[in-house]
Amino acid sequence: MDSQHTHRKDEHLALAEALYRQKAPVSSLNGIRLIHRPLPETTVDAVDLSWHDAHFNWDMPFYIEAMTGGTPRTNDINAQLAHAAAETGLAMAVGSESIAIKDPSKQAGFEALRDINPNGFMMANIGAGNTLDAAKKAVEILDANALEYHVNVAQELIMPEGDRQFKWLDDLADIRANLNVPVIVKEVGFGFDQTTLAELAKMDINYVSLGGRGGTNFAQIEDRRNRVNPNEHAYLADWGQTTAESLLEAQNVPTTLTTFATGGIQTPLDVLKAQVLGARTAGVAGHFLHILMNNDVETLITEIKLWQTHLAKLYALVGAQNYADLAKVDFVLDVELKNYAEQRQLLLPPRR
Repeated sequence: MDSQHTHRKDEHLALAEALYRQKAPVSSLNGIRLIHRPLPETTVDAVDLSWHDAHFNWDMPFYIEAMTGGTPRTNDINAQLAHAAAETGLAMAVGSESIAIKDPSKQAGFEALRDINPNGFMMANIGAGNTLDAAKKAVEILDANALEYHVNVAQELIMPEGDRQFKWLDDLADIRANLNVPVIVKEVGFGFDQTTLAELAKMDINYVSLGGRGGTNFAQIEDRRNRVNPNEHAYLADWGQTTAESLLEAQNVPTTLTTFATGGIQTPLDVLKAQVLGARTAGVAGHFLHILMNNDVETLITEIKLWQTHLAKLYALVGAQNYADLAKVDFVLDVELKNYAEQRQLLLPPRR
């Protein structure tokens, strides 16, 4: 079982990159067009990109999203990502730590990340169905500042060895009530709907990573892994809500819920658009992984620093000095997104 788990981790990494090379993601946020203001009346130096609340104290509104970990190859990738995070001040999430919880010999690769990035904001990661004890262990291994609790029904159903029971709410409620770090409920590429978001808000979940369709596609990855019936579930390749659609779904949920936009974030403009639609921050996985695997960590650091510089310029371009100002930025939706919002009866907030 351990060797199977290890092999699956390495397969996920290889297939994610192979699919990216085969067809690079096209951001669903291209369906959102920001309205240009010729007289923004601001300066780049006045822009403040930081985010501060009771649990998060970030200088930047984007971060390195969960990818992998737990095998020699994936531990090396994580170590390089941790180095990039330390050099740029970005927060970082790791991939699922279930492999290390089941086998303590796999913990060292995750523990090393804190040595590489001793002062950074690190997010642990476990899958739905894990208990409070597993959540505590995942946080302990990484000395993490927060926990990502990923929900992945579609992936599990396509995975031949995946789970077939999805009674998760009791464990989630227990973890939320008793864990000493904030819990982020995260999808892995199939998005969220407003009903589920409202349900999470009622459970006092404060943070949700939307994980919309449009980035790394675990439906395709798990189908490619199927040696007996490859592409058996090809018809599910476009299952779920895109990141843009998930952001629209989140418009009408309680303001106590903070959303992270993840899934196909490709450019600093994607980060800005996601924030204009209400996301507090954006997670980047596939794009950064592709740069790292085809170049080196220094190239990735240069790319992240470029994003940091460009995002400040983009804030100035729309006349915003901080996140609150983004509520004043006008936008229009393309026909497909407008139709989606209308059919789903999603009311966009008025711009101020």
